[in-house]
Parts: sequence; C-alpha cells; structure tokens
Amino acid sequence: MINSEPSSERALKKIEIEADLTIVGGGLAGTCAAITAAREGVQVVLIQDRPVLGGNASSEVRLWALGATSHQGNNNRWSREGGVIDEIAVENTWRNREGNPLLFDALLLEKVRAEANITLLLNTAMVGLDKDGPHRIKTVHAFCSQNSTLYDVSSPLFCDASGDGIVGYLAGAAYRIGAEAAGEFDEPFAPEESYGELLGHTIYFYGKDTGEPVKYIAPDFALKDIEAIPRHDQIQVNKYGCNFWWLEYGGRMDTIHETEDIKWELWKVAYGVWDYVKNSGKFPEAETQTLEWIGTIPGKRESRRFEGDYMMNQSDIVEQKRFDDAVSFGGWAIDLHPADGVYSAEAGCHQFHSKGVYQIPYRTMYSRNVENLFVTGRLISASHVAFGSTRVMMTCAHNAQAVGMASALCREQQLNPSDLVEPARMQQLQRRLRRSGQFIPHLSLPEDGEDLARSAEWSASSESELSGFAPSGASASLGCARALLLPVKAGLMPALTFQLTSQSAQTLEVQLRVASEAGNFTPDQTLETVQVAVSAGEHQATQVTFATTLANDGFVFVCLMACPDVQLALSDAYHTGVMPLVHSANKKVATSAVQTPPEGTGFHSFEFWLPERRPLGKLPALSIEPSVSAFGVEQLQSDYERPFIQSNAWVASSEDPAPYLDLKWAEAKLITKVVIYFDVDYDHAMESVQWHHPEDAMPFCVKHFRLLNAQGDVVAEQSDNHLGRVELKLDAGVKTHALRLECKETHGAPASVFSLQVF
Repeated sequence: MINSEPSSERALKKIEIEADLTIVGGGLAGTCAAITAAREGVQVVLIQDRPVLGGNASSEVRLWALGATSHQGNNNRWSREGGVIDEIAVENTWRNREGNPLLFDALLLEKVRAEANITLLLNTAMVGLDKDGPHRIKTVHAFCSQNSTLYDVSSPLFCDASGDGIVGYLAGAAYRIGAEAAGEFDEPFAPEESYGELLGHTIYFYGKDTGEPVKYIAPDFALKDIEAIPRHDQIQVNKYGCNFWWLEYGGRMDTIHETEDIKWELWKVAYGVWDYVKNSGKFPEAETQTLEWIGTIPGKRESRRFEGDYMMNQSDIVEQKRFDDAVSFGGWAIDLHPADGVYSAEAGCHQFHSKGVYQIPYRTMYSRNVENLFVTGRLISASHVAFGSTRVMMTCAHNAQAVGMASALCREQQLNPSDLVEPARMQQLQRRLRRSGQFIPHLSLPEDGEDLARSAEWSASSESELSGFAPSGASASLGCARALLLPVKAGLMPALTFQLTSQSAQTLEVQLRVASEAGNFTPDQTLETVQVAVSAGEHQATQVTFATTLANDGFVFVCLMACPDVQLALSDAYHTGVMPLVHSANKKVATSAVQTPPEGTGFHSFEFWLPERRPLGKLPALSIEPSVSAFGVEQLQSDYERPFIQSNAWVASSEDPAPYLDLKWAEAKLITKVVIYFDVDYDHAMESVQWHHPEDAMPFCVKHFRLLNAQGDVVAEQSDNHLGRVELKLDAGVKTHALRLECKETHGAPASVFSLQVF
C-alpha cells in the first residue's frame, strides 16, 4: 500500500541515460539509422513519440513505403533500396505479402528489439534540450505520457529524424520552409518568387465487406457536399487506403503548429467521403460495407528542411549528377502537389521523372551550424523542388542508414559529422556502407583488401550460356510495343528468333536500343531498326538479325514495336538479369507512356518501358544465337550486388543438377565471416502495406545452400532462405584454403549469386 501525505509540490520521475547516439523520431528513417548504428557497436537511444515505429508507414497512418522503384512505374530497373530497409522489405513480403499494417508494425518492433545496443523509448516526446556551447547539443529532454517519466538523454552525437525537425529547431539549426525562387538554385520548375505553400497532410480509411447490409450515420462534422470536391469522380468502392492519397489538406497552413486543425478538416473530408459512398445511392455495391478503420493522425508530407553543407536541387536529380561523397540514392519522381490539396481544381500531383536513379551526397545529412547533429528522413538539405523526390520513405530510410554508419565512424574516431567529408574518411564510410548492403550507384572505390574473396581463384560448376527460353503455350498481343531487356557482351549483336502468330501478313518493326547513359534503363538511343516479314499463321519461328557491333558489355533493349494483329509466344522461365518490358504507363505515377513535360520546366521527354508485375510479366519464348555469355564468375568481381551496367551475377546453367561456386587460395585463410548476396528481385517494389504480392519468396532467390571448407565439411547451411543478404558468422573461425557454396534449391529460377564476400 502507498499512502502519501499532502505536499506543496512533487516532481516527475526522471531517468538519465548516457548514449553514443540519440535519435529523435522512429519513422522508417530513424528506425533504420538506429539499427545500422547499433549493428556497428553504437549505443543508441531511439526516442519515438508514437506507440509504434514506422511513422507514415505504421498502422497509425498506413501509407505504403516506396522509393526509387516508384511502383515499378518508371525506368529505374532493379532500383529497390538496399541494406536494412531492403532486409525489412524482403522480410515483410515473406511474412506479410497481403500487406497487413499491424504485421508491419510488429516486424519493425522485432527488428529494433533484436539489437541489444538500442534503448527504445516509445510514447516519448522530446520537449527540450540543453546545449554545450552555441553549436553543440548536450542533452535532450523527453516525456513519456504512459509511464509519467521524464528522460534526460545525453550523447556526443544526435540525429533528428522527427519529420518536423524538433531537435534542429530547438538547437538553432538553419532551416527552410516553403519553395525557393527559381533563381536561387537555377531550378526551372521552381516558382519565380519564393512562397510558403507546402504539400499537405492526408488521412486514410479502409472499408470492409460484412456480407450483410450495414447502415451508416455520419458524424455531424462530416462534409456534406462531396460533389463540390473537384476530384470526387475518382471515388470508388473497394479502393481505400493509399488510393485516397489525394484527400490532402493543409498546404496553405502551418503544417507544424496547425496540424490538429488540419487533422479535423481531413476527418471532415474522410467521414464525408464514406457518407457519400454509403448514402448517395451511387454505390449500391457498398450496401454491405462498413467503415473498418480511419486514421487518427494525419500523414505529413512537408514542413522544415535543414541546411547542410550542400543543398540538393532540381538539376542534381534530373541530370543525375555525381558526388565524391555519395552515400545513398533516390529515384522517385519530383512530385509536387497543389497547396489547396483536395479542394484544388488542379491535378492532385505533378510528377516528372529523371531517366535513372541519382546520387545523394553525405553533405546533405548534417546541420551546417550545429556541429554534432545529423539530419535524416525528409529533413535533409534539399530545395523544395528536390525535396519533391527525396521525401519518400524508402529513400529517407536509405539515407538514414548512411547516417547510422557515419555515427559509428564518428564514435570510433571522436569526430563530428562534417569531419567525414575528408576524402579518406569518406571512402571508409562508403566502403562500410557498401559492405552492409547499401547500393550507391556509380561509386568507384579502391580494391577492398580486407575482402579475401577478391584474392581468391573463382570457378563454378557451370555458367549460364543463355540460348533462349522454351514456350509455355501462352502468348501476348503486340497491340502495344514489348521489349526484352538483355545483358550482352561487346561484339556483334546476337540474332534472336521469336515465335509469332499472326492472322494476316504483317511487317514487324524491331528496334535495337540502349540507354544513352551507362546505368540507366531508359532506351533513348536507337542503334538499329529492322523490318521483319511475318506471314499469316501460328507459331512461326521469326528471326531478327542485327548488323550492329556493340562497343561495350551492357544492357540492350530489343523492342518489338506495336503490331496489333501479332501475338508473341511467352515462356514460364525466369532468369536473373533478364526482363520483359512493355511500352506503357503506370497510372499511379505517370499520365502517359511518354513523359512530355511542359516547355521550360527543366525535365526530359522520354518513353516509359515498364515491367508487368508477376504473374503477368513473362519472358518471350525465343532462341538466341550465339548464346549470351554474360553470367560468368567474373561478374562476381563487380562493385554492385544487383544488375547495374552489367548483370553482375553468376548464374548457373538451367541444366546443372548441383550448381556450386568454388573459391581457392594458395595459402589457408582464417575465415570468420562470409556474406552472400542472392537475387531477391530488386525490381519488385515490395510495397509495405495494402498490396497483395504474387509470392512471398522471390523466384530468383536461392532457398537451400551449404558452405563447405576444403575438406568438404559443412561449415554453414540454410534450408529455407528467402533473404537477399545472408551474413554467416563463423564464431570459432574456419582455417581453410578453399570454400564451396552449394546451391541446393531455389524458389524457381536457375541458381544465381550477386556477390560472395569473405572476411
């Protein structure tokens, strides 16, 4: 029993914590920064003001997490983010391919709790801070309403991943709100004069079919005249959640301090939309539907952006500029919305894509005037226009992994964030990021002397000599143009023989294209065009022969242009690094199969060539002569663990009953860790919620593998793998002059490996 006598005053319970890194904000950015840092030995305190992690990706908001893949609706092939956020995406698809947001919450909590170096404070809001001089933070103060406890958290390093930037704001870090004028960064898409209008907030809702009639009485505050909303005709039954991204409001308000007012307006709209669905009489199919869930907090898009030593701008994205301090990448369109949101007569968004992915420099990820403050998530140093691309969650998370790794280097070497810009330190950061699975396009580093695999002699049981794909009996119409994206070697382009069916004699145009920029997958350069005669009849073997001699190894697009009366035979085969495409538009991220921006906006015009999602996306049935030899063990010496510029993959022959890779050294090596990168289809967008994915494990991934030493002893084995990056820690160490990786079974495609690193 507690019996407390009256007192003039009492103090809240207080807990003081010392850490290496304090992160405020537990969205995907803060979560991935914390996990990355903790795995490098950093003691992290992660302060999150909500009951779950994930921010806009959590069950409280339920926005699907996306990044450079853009729903597979742009030309950024194999561009899903790497590292921790990819580990989370792959695991979520494995466990939760239906996209249940509650299961995604649980996965994020599990990942954080698995790290002993993370102290997680949920339901804890930062309320103040102390500084150690004008340019340095000493302690942050936070309050947990659930346990009525104050926390004072001190550390040499801080990271603001809070979305609104409360740490940077209270610490006096330089920031911006609103759009810069076009002249400041020479951005044609920016306004002539700067303004404070922003992207607004959104609240989502879900309906559910109960199987029996359900009435609905709207609350008094629900919007009555939904047809006054300019885009009310986009309302559909059974299209809920993120499909209502355009129910947006608040762009003309203070998106930080007026968030509660914005929320009430969004509730008014959302409950009004449901009233319209149930009671307008225009949706009789909604009779048995009930309102299952509606968001209680809005998903925010824009507020503060903090100034680093560099600010990204429009041309960095559109022209895909290279940076010596590149630590991450992006690829979402520059995506800006009208300030009036749902009440605007304009289109709900204006999206313009670049021709490929772009680098993001480290100098955008710390404050230029608070010396021990990292910034990440949507707070990074970017203009309003560039922010239109960098703000999406998978990009934010990928950036945050760079911050987490940078914090480890700062802790080990007693440095401030800006100190890592020094070239030798930057290369150290980039190398450690790459080893952790971070994809950094166009990054060239000196040879990694610590990776023993680089000095090994490689061999394999077989190598894919790609000679074609057998027909399945299915076919696809050439009513729209289709293409085969294929990695080939320098030299004469091989001849391809397709199986075609036509109702009448036709002339089929076939174009051989490449991307004008290495690493891009926008087929904007036509090398050769041939005309092929197609007779009336079924299953004709139709050979396409090119005269082009290719100067370099790389990807080509064999484009079968639209010919409506012709059917193309398909295959059920899968093969790493080879992809079928269609010249089409994904309506979620583009209005047309050709991007045609308004004149003077600074964007390129180009065609979209997109994959169809499985189970639809099928390779064409064809034969290739001579066969393509782009999948040998030499590909494993690449800097990339995905197709980029080349296939970067060893692929076993489809006829090999027991594929394996061998590594041999002249002298025995003591091996304590082996990292294997399998193919988990980096083109698949893997939306985190509200999306039913066609499979839980990617068909290209090796399911069962064994690692053997020179004597044939099994030193590691997994029989049900679905992950892309597999880290095998051999705690006692294995001394051997050889390793063999046996690929016993895959999830469907021939065995393939992107990288094998040995330490």
